[in-house]
Formats: sequence, C-alpha cells, structure tokens
Amino acid sequence: MRQNRQTRSDTHTPPPEPLTILSSPSPPDGAHKNPPTSMLLVPHLLPPGAPRLLSPRPRHYLHLPDPVPVAASAAPSTSSAAAGTCDSVLASLNSRRYDFSPLLDFISSPSASAQAPGGAGKESAPPTSLDPEELRLAETYRAVPAHVWHTLLKNLAASPETLPSAAALVPWLERHRLCFSSDLLYSILIHALGRHRRLHHALLLSSSSPAPSPLTLNALISASALNGRPGLALQLLTLLRRHGFLSDHPNYTLILQSLVRSPDPPDPNLLETLLFDLLSTSLEPDARLLSDFVAAFAHAGDPDRALSLLAAAQAQGLTPKSSAVVALLSALGAAGRVPEAEAVFLEFHSSGLRPRTRAYNALLKGYVKIGALKDAELIFEDMERCGVSPDEGTYSLLIDAYTNAGRWESARILIKEMEANEVQPNSYVFSRILASLRDKGDWQKSFAILREMRSNGVRPDRHFYNVMIDTFGKYNCLHHAMDVFDRMRLDGITPDEITWNTLIDAHCKAGRHDRAMELFKEMQQSGCIPCTTTYNIMINSLGEQEKWEELKEMFEKMKGQGLLPNVVTYTTLVDVYGKSGRFNEAIEFLEEMKASGMKPSPTMYHALVNAYAQRGLSEQAINAFRVMRADGIKPSVLVLNSLINAFGEDRRDNEAFSVLQFMKENDLKPDVVTYTTLMKALVRVEKFEKVPAVYEEMISSGCTPDKKARAMLRSALRYMKQAHTCKKLWKDVFQYDRDACFKRKADGGTERSKFV
Repeated sequence: MRQNRQTRSDTHTPPPEPLTILSSPSPPDGAHKNPPTSMLLVPHLLPPGAPRLLSPRPRHYLHLPDPVPVAASAAPSTSSAAAGTCDSVLASLNSRRYDFSPLLDFISSPSASAQAPGGAGKESAPPTSLDPEELRLAETYRAVPAHVWHTLLKNLAASPETLPSAAALVPWLERHRLCFSSDLLYSILIHALGRHRRLHHALLLSSSSPAPSPLTLNALISASALNGRPGLALQLLTLLRRHGFLSDHPNYTLILQSLVRSPDPPDPNLLETLLFDLLSTSLEPDARLLSDFVAAFAHAGDPDRALSLLAAAQAQGLTPKSSAVVALLSALGAAGRVPEAEAVFLEFHSSGLRPRTRAYNALLKGYVKIGALKDAELIFEDMERCGVSPDEGTYSLLIDAYTNAGRWESARILIKEMEANEVQPNSYVFSRILASLRDKGDWQKSFAILREMRSNGVRPDRHFYNVMIDTFGKYNCLHHAMDVFDRMRLDGITPDEITWNTLIDAHCKAGRHDRAMELFKEMQQSGCIPCTTTYNIMINSLGEQEKWEELKEMFEKMKGQGLLPNVVTYTTLVDVYGKSGRFNEAIEFLEEMKASGMKPSPTMYHALVNAYAQRGLSEQAINAFRVMRADGIKPSVLVLNSLINAFGEDRRDNEAFSVLQFMKENDLKPDVVTYTTLMKALVRVEKFEKVPAVYEEMISSGCTPDKKARAMLRSALRYMKQAHTCKKLWKDVFQYDRDACFKRKADGGTERSKFV
C-alpha cells in the first residue's frame, strides 16, 4: 500500500464540507470543523431524487450483481467455493495465535447488518446496545495488532469470492475501534475494488469512509485510472491537491496510461497541465515516469514536446523505455518527419539497444507516409539482414506503400510471400489496402478487396468493417455503409465506438441529422457508451441545426458521464456559436476552456475569427487576433486568411493588404486562398484594375491558381471590359453630338441633334 505525506503544517484535520469533484469550492483557510461523514460525492453523476450514497451504475457494469453494501455488511457467502477461499485465506496467514473463523462467520451472517448502528453514510459510534455475543466477540479480538488486521483484509480483498467479507470487515473494525487508522483500511479495500474493475463500488465505499486523506484519495485515483476513467482520475487529483496533499509517481503513471488507452488521443494541453502539476511538487520524475510522458505526448501528436522530454531524460542520465522510443518514432513517422525519426532510431541503435520489430515498423511507417517506396524496401531488407522477423504490421505497411504507388500486383505478390514465410495475412492487412484505396478515391474497388480477402480464407474483423463503413461514408454512399453495418452484426461482430462514430458522422455530414440522432440513441441502447468524439459529433450536429437548448443538455450530459471536454469540443462550440452570430456564448466557452487549464489552439481562434469575418465584423476579428497573440499562439496562415476576409467583407482593402505584408514579414508563405481572398476584397470595393496584379503575384510566388482564383480574375476582367466599353460608347456619343452641332450651324440651325 502506497503511503503519502501531508504538506500542511498544522495538525488539525482539514475542514471540508461534503466534497465534490467539480463544483465545490476549496474550504476556507483557518476553518476547522468536524470531519465530514461523506468523503466523496459526485453530484453530476447522481440521478434526480437518488439517495445520497448512491451513484448511477455505468453501462459497462450492468452485468455485475447488485452493489455490495460495503458500509454495513456483506451478503452471506454460502457457496462452497467462497467457503473454500475463506479457508485458504485463513490458512495463508502467518500468525497462528488468532482464529478468525468465528469473526468471518459472524460478519457473513444476515444478522450482522441488523446489528450495525446507523448504517452507511453515518459516523460510526461506539457500540452501546449491541448483542452481548457480538461484544464478547469484539473483546476476543481486542489484542490483535493492526498489521494482522491489515494482512487479513488484504488476503480477503485479493479474491472476488471473499471481497464481500472484506467489505463487511472494515465497518465492523471501525465500529468497535479495533484497528487504526481507518483511512488505511478503506484505501486497501478501494485498491482491491479498482483491481477487480469495480469502480462503482469503490465510489460507493468512498462516501462512507472518513475525512479525505492521501491514502483514500490516491486509492480512488488509481481505481479510476485502472477502470479507464482518466477524466475522473484527473478531477480527483485536483481534489487531492486542493486539500494540500501530494500524489505519487504510480498515480501519474496510471493516469497517463489511461489517457493513452482511451479511444481519443490525449490532449497535449492536458498533458502539459499534468506535467506542470508534477513539477510544481517536490516529486522528481524518474525514468519510467518520463518515459510515460514521452509516450503520451507522442500519442497526442506532439512529437516536439516528446523530443524535448526525451532530451531532458538523457541529460539526467536516464534511459527511457523502448516503448517510449517506439511511440516517438511512430509519431515522427506519422508527421512525415522521417529525418528526425532516422536520427532517433540510429541514436538508440548505436547506444546498444537492439531495435525490435515495432521500432522498424515505426520507421517504416514514416517512409510510407512520405511515399519513399525505395527506402521502405531497404528497411524491409535491413530487418531480414539483422535477424528481425517482420510481422503482420510490417507487411501491412509495405503493402500500403505498394498500393499508394499503384502497384496492386506487387501488393498481391507480397501477400503470397507472407504465406510463404508462415505469416498468415489477416484482416488488418486487407483493411490497410482498403484504406489506401479509400484515400486515393478508388472506393469502387472495396468489393474486389472483400472478394480477394475471402478467397484467401480471411474473415473480416471489426477493424475491416469500420474502414469499409468509413470508405462508403466518406463518399456519401450511406446505403452501402448501412448494408456493411448490418452485415457486420450478422457476422456476430459487435460494433464499437469507432463504428458508431463513423456512421453518425457520415449521416451528419450528409445533412441527415435526424437519422444521426437516432443512431446516437441506438448506440446507447446497444450498451456501447459514447466517448468524447461521439459527443463532439453530436454537439456539432445540434449546433448546425441551431438547437441550442439540446446542445447545452448534450454538453452537460457529456460532463455528467465523467468525460472531460477536449480542445476539439471547445473548438466545435466556438465554431457553431460563432457562425450563428452568438458571439457571447462563443467567448464564454473560450474562457471556460482557459479556466480548465487547456490552451486554446490556432484552430479555435481561426473558428472565432472566421465567424466574425463572415459577418463583416472586422474590429471584433482583429481583437480576437490580438487575444490569440497575447496567449502566445503563433498566427497561422488560416487565421490570417480569415482576417483578410474580415477586412474584405468590411470593405477595408488597405487593411487586408497590410495583413499580406504582415505574413511576408513573419516568414508565413501566402497560399492560393490568401491571394483569392485579396482579389475578392478588391472586387468588392470595385478596384478591378488591381486584380490582375495580385493574380500575377500569386503565380510568381509559386502558388498554382485554382478554379476560384481564375473565376475571380475573369470576374474582374469582365467588369473592366464593360467599363471600357461604356467609356468608348460615351466617347463616340460625344463625338457624334459635336459633329451634329457643326452640321446644324452650317445648315442655318434647321437640324437638331437627337442627342441634344
């Protein structure tokens, strides 16, 4: 059991009110009240009218039996298996002076709950009116030392069969004041519940435990992380710090691992906050923890931060784990930064670490990303030369390279080579081929891939079906996507979050928002719990429909399920509110994001500036741009293009060209959108004669004009031609009128010009 130390200088117990994770403020300084009877409540997890000590059961716990009444007594254990387990637990105790069989029989009996005074959630009081038999039993164990009780509790909590007995033992010991300290007992039990994947029961137990302590809070953090609830673990970590306690290394490791295992990539800003929280304490990260941070930042798509942490670890003489190096190589390869990936690979190869298949695959992934087929083949040959056996992932990446290069026959030959090398091609290999064809736009070949797959005796798995659904959804073939979805379920494959998210997102992008909402409800009815990505899709859908009340309910429901909004969530909220002109709400969510410790991304500011630009609010757009720079975010070309558009819509062409000058001075290369937007600004203020010069500058800068740019130029030339034609016409009219006047004078003024 991990222990921690309290950082407060006083010796009094902190005074908390009934605690919450999100909404309760910190207790005022200097206030010292009686310890609360409830250690932890999660109000946003409680349904309306629910009892104080109950919290709703997550969907993935619906198959578990009813919660064990851990604060009162355990259900009677009458099965022979449970009895045998109890006997083995008792036999495993080192001390032979104490026989705990009568005690376990008593706390497992139905009468034990009736003897418990008060029940769960109330402060235990010394027994005054208990059965004399129980008092005699308690006196029998009065001399048992604390470490023996701890050993008994750990042994009981180690097995699911004896876990109810462990749950009943803790309140019994507390009721009779037989073992101290209570927080250690509760933390042992919470740790056990977390290991047995019973977070719901751990939360129930925490509501009847004593005042907050480092032991109980650390145990809850570990249980939340082990059960895939990183959001709840982070909230508990904040609560731990709010009460002046310190966390320990394993908690940070468990939170990082939980974030990496989640369906959504970790938020880099959230990882920065977690790293800052660690460094602000007296804890010094070791090699394992730094490796976990390197891997987490790599999975979050921030290889720069991962590289800096890797350099810091090496500077301290720490050797990072190979899994962290592989994650970094994979992130660099996915970003197309192959030279840096090569440098990291060679550095650790030269340091004595023998690269394994995963490391080679990570580097191979980079070559495939940039289309370096020759280098990919050389890596494959180097693996064989070094005695590293390629696996399915290696072949899949090389098949990707062949497919991207249009060498479908080479890919088929490689599949045959896999079989010759006793590496059976699996569904993942064919899913990679399908994904490559999808990205190239050859979605019509999906059925050919499926036939080739079945001819090789490979059965499609969930990942293959997900890629196939995404392929049809991307090209708006929703009926094919639903057919694949039905076929997937007929094959006995249960759709996961990715399947549902892909289907829902495809219907939203096609404008079928009602059907998307139906699929969202079907997802929950099937027992699949929506993730953050699911809620982001639904929030965007409701925002496009301007259903603001339903959007707020969806956002609160998301937080109520313990899911933390990420940067994509807030960017979506700012975007949908901004496009509808509801700028106050957009700013509120921007500030809420900052208050939660997340740093706004350039994409978010681009959404806000673009929203102002579409309504011609150039002053508000430039203010948002200034706030972005004050937050330390480097302007991107996208944001500056939106700023040019804002000035153009507001008929301020001089300011629009000043943004172009700003881009040149700050080494930002204007793109085709930049010049097209400038031409549109000139057309709006009827300065048609300047448009050709902008078009020529675009070509000279290396930008290839697109259809919209050429249309803008044609529009300006057409207006210029019309103006030139009108000018010539009036000149001809004036010349004709003057000639007519001269003729009239020569004729004595008898003929008048029809233009006079």
